[in-house]
Amino acid sequence: MTQQFDYDLVIIGAGVGGHGAALHGVDCGLKTAIVEAADMGGTCVNRGCIPSKALLAASGRVRELRNEHHLKALGIQLGQVAFDRGAIAAHADDLVSKIRGNLTNSLKRLNVDMIQGWGKVAGSQKVEVQSKTGTQVITARDVIVASGSVPWVPPGIEVDGQTVFTSDDAIKLSWLPNWVAIIGSGYIGLEFSDVYTALGSEVTIIEALDQLMPTFDPDIAKIAQRLLIEPRDIETYASRLAKRVIPGSPVVIELADTKTKEVVEVLEVDACLVATGRIPATENLGLESMSVETDKRGFIPVNDRLEVLSQGEPVPHLYAIGDATGKMMLAHAASAQGIVAVENMCGRPRTADYRSIPAAAFTHPEISFVGLTEPQAKALAKEEGFKINAVRSYFKANSKALAETESDGLAKLIYREDTGEILGGHLIGLHAADLIHEVSNAMAQGNSVQSLAHLVHTHPTLSEVLDEAFKRAATAVLSTDR
Repeated sequence: MTQQFDYDLVIIGAGVGGHGAALHGVDCGLKTAIVEAADMGGTCVNRGCIPSKALLAASGRVRELRNEHHLKALGIQLGQVAFDRGAIAAHADDLVSKIRGNLTNSLKRLNVDMIQGWGKVAGSQKVEVQSKTGTQVITARDVIVASGSVPWVPPGIEVDGQTVFTSDDAIKLSWLPNWVAIIGSGYIGLEFSDVYTALGSEVTIIEALDQLMPTFDPDIAKIAQRLLIEPRDIETYASRLAKRVIPGSPVVIELADTKTKEVVEVLEVDACLVATGRIPATENLGLESMSVETDKRGFIPVNDRLEVLSQGEPVPHLYAIGDATGKMMLAHAASAQGIVAVENMCGRPRTADYRSIPAAAFTHPEISFVGLTEPQAKALAKEEGFKINAVRSYFKANSKALAETESDGLAKLIYREDTGEILGGHLIGLHAADLIHEVSNAMAQGNSVQSLAHLVHTHPTLSEVLDEAFKRAATAVLSTDR
């Protein structure tokens, strides 16, 4: 570090992305500071990934222990199963505190300065920090903006945090509504429908698009509807817009036809979770001091090196990562971007391979995917002039899944017929969130299905579901070559 700067690297935002960037910065010998206005860990640790997984773990056990048919198949009999809502909520809260403490301690051990306050860019290589004790300006050779995101509430929906709320409040599990409407059928909506129905609530899912789970591969969405929705106390509406939501007892929801915007039905429920996605938290960051304009959705423009752009050109020494960039709004994607940004500021050119970054919904059973859906792959193939194929293998043929008596599920691989390159992988089934990494790592390393078909998997394990898929794909490629 030259003596003209207070730090080599200052990071605005201590979420998973900012934390990952700080750790890598220290590994690269950079004197690092991280500025945070709220809690260490950001959305993921405090209001997202971590507490929701704690709720899913507890509610999933309740669902399993109440599944008499499943237990009898294993030769197990139980009496009445009860749960304590407050204790489940406390389990989530305790986990958040533990993970947040771990993150803080990891930075302390590495001598990363943690500065409490609102951080904003204050000109080239400067960060202004506003705190209760006043305002200070610190200098840095390089600055990373990792400001994260907040829940998006569509127009016409009034949130009171009690009867109408976002995921930020839902993870507190402060009460269990008898009947809860969930607006949105993405990750958040699916996971909370899993929690609520396991703990005895009735759920209504409202989706504005013409099909449920629109972001998932069609084959996965079809099976998910059969496994996660139809057997449970869930009713669904597609092509319905929650035009107006009024908090109270009851909550009043005016449903409109998505195309005509005319109200066609009115629901009265006990509570409403607004799970309509997230928007970047990029206001009041001082970006205008560097002539940086966010796009119409609020995302910070960056190039492949994560350098912030002003009128299409990189702003020297200014980077942005995570949800604020809108590239891939996942905690682990933000962490990967943090490493890419640090590598580039250290003179080692690097970009992020977003297609090989996996994602998961931690429902019961889990859903996971990486890369393109089949419709997306078909569109790419048409544009670039190659052919694709898709193979499927099933958990019902897997010995380990059968031993667990949890053999519902599917693994799907989408690949190029000419080269065997994997374009996408999709799973629904037992431990799908863990299994997907075999596919994502193969994609990142450029492995073809032909090479993957010769790898050896332990028997009996769930990984053999993918082994079967690789072999089927390789056989199909060989047949095409002939």
